[in-house]
Amino acid sequence: MTQDAFAHLPHLRDRITPGDESELRATRNALAAWDELANKAGYPPTWRRSEQEIEASRRAFFGDVNADQDFWVFGYGSLMWDPSFHFAEVRLADVEGYQRRFTFKSKIARGSRDHPALMLSLEQQAGTCRGLAFRIPADLAGAELEILWRREMIAGSYAPLMVSMTTPQGNITALVFASNTSHPNYVGDLPLSETAAIIATGVGAIGTNRDYLEQMAAQLKFLEIEDPYVEQLLKQVPQVPAA
Repeated sequence: MTQDAFAHLPHLRDRITPGDESELRATRNALAAWDELANKAGYPPTWRRSEQEIEASRRAFFGDVNADQDFWVFGYGSLMWDPSFHFAEVRLADVEGYQRRFTFKSKIARGSRDHPALMLSLEQQAGTCRGLAFRIPADLAGAELEILWRREMIAGSYAPLMVSMTTPQGNITALVFASNTSHPNYVGDLPLSETAAIIATGVGAIGTNRDYLEQMAAQLKFLEIEDPYVEQLLKQVPQVPAA
């Protein structure tokens, strides 16, 4: 990150994990460590896509996109506090026609076979999703996007898109990881009570589903971003009876 990366949002400087300090920075060494954790938990090597599959999907996507220029990435969930890549600028950004939703069942990371979790994604729905847009400078774009791609496309549950969005500093087009509705773990927009019940009990190797919800809600509050869906879940999850 450069010194002026937080010029538009200076109060956010201490609320973003630097790329080199991120435990989610998906280097090849990190993938090996994640594979070891998955193996200890009894999952087969197919718990994730192979590096060849991940790289093939990246090359297929960027075949029509010039990655040798400044590149914008939109964060609506954990990327808002732990993007895991280096960036030169961050802005508030609004995406029309999308909403945050917990729509993917997960039995790893913040879930397990006995206590699955729900992963957050971006669904095409009426309304606006406000998040953060990060600009990766041209000289870092190739390497940083490769690392980000491993993280976000590790299981194939997201569909990468280039989406136009508005920011206080002007319109941009950014990479967005939206829902892959054809993925076998996709469960869609469940009733709020069912979503809250799963989040309340989900727990895995890196923590609980509830911790993730609370961390996201805290970052949204800090940024003064209103999201009724997240706010309702935050109220309902503590009311779920203990298992």
